[in-house]
Amino acid sequence: MGKMVYLNGRLVEAENAMVSVFDHGLLYGDGVFEGIRAYNKRIFKLDEHIDRLYNSAKIIMLNIPISKEEFKKAIIETCKANKIVDGYIRPVVTRGAGTLGLSPWLCPNPNYFIIADTIQLYPKEMYENGLEVVTVATRRNLTEAVNPMIKSLNYLNNILAKIEGKIAGVEEVIMLNQEGYVAECSGDNIFIVKNNKIYTPPIVVGALPGITQATVNELAEKEGYQVIEKIFSRAEMYIADEVFLTGTAAEIVPVVKVDGRVIGDGKPGKITKVLMDKFKKYVVETGTPIE
Repeated sequence: MGKMVYLNGRLVEAENAMVSVFDHGLLYGDGVFEGIRAYNKRIFKLDEHIDRLYNSAKIIMLNIPISKEEFKKAIIETCKANKIVDGYIRPVVTRGAGTLGLSPWLCPNPNYFIIADTIQLYPKEMYENGLEVVTVATRRNLTEAVNPMIKSLNYLNNILAKIEGKIAGVEEVIMLNQEGYVAECSGDNIFIVKNNKIYTPPIVVGALPGITQATVNELAEKEGYQVIEKIFSRAEMYIADEVFLTGTAAEIVPVVKVDGRVIGDGKPGKITKVLMDKFKKYVVETGTPIE
């Protein structure tokens, strides 16, 4: 049996998992999603991810047709069907099929589906040696336009930034907000370390509230490090002692060069490595059991 996808209440073979070409998720990016990791047959931060999914849906007035508990059970069932031990889970809710107009109220039946598979965002050597990033011209969406608290299917803003990074020959990029302050990366949250204090941008600058980001905050504070939400500029990144990124797929990845400026001594920083080690141990010991 091949890969199985959970679609609107039942498991189907991946090649038969289909939605209408009139679905507004496809036509307009009208929908929401999450990215969730599984480690050691456990689903990491399942409650937090489902809460964020439902919050995103509420903000855009998208009614998810099943309860949170039902959605969690469906995710577990999908992981079981695909024999997931360590993997990546993508729950998606779309507005559903409607007319060719924008009107969401003409889409009476939202679709929901769950994919469980494998993923690795960065090559292993980048975790060992660090990542080089550049700042791109594509700015983060205004919060008054598409609020960063909505993890929506409309990811074109991030994709355009990613394209700029590809042209520049780097795996990840820094996105600024409209005022020129650091917001986030195309797919990750960002941290800087200065004088043993850890800083990360607040959501008001246009950053998605990251679940891995929040986990790293907790782990850092347990180790005695102060984590501060702070608006900062590119210049403050350049003179930071350490820079690292966090994300569900990326986990924690060190950054050793930003816009050609070497960060610290050009190697993954001491605090970054401590947090990477703590995170690896934490994720395999916690989470919702699949079996």
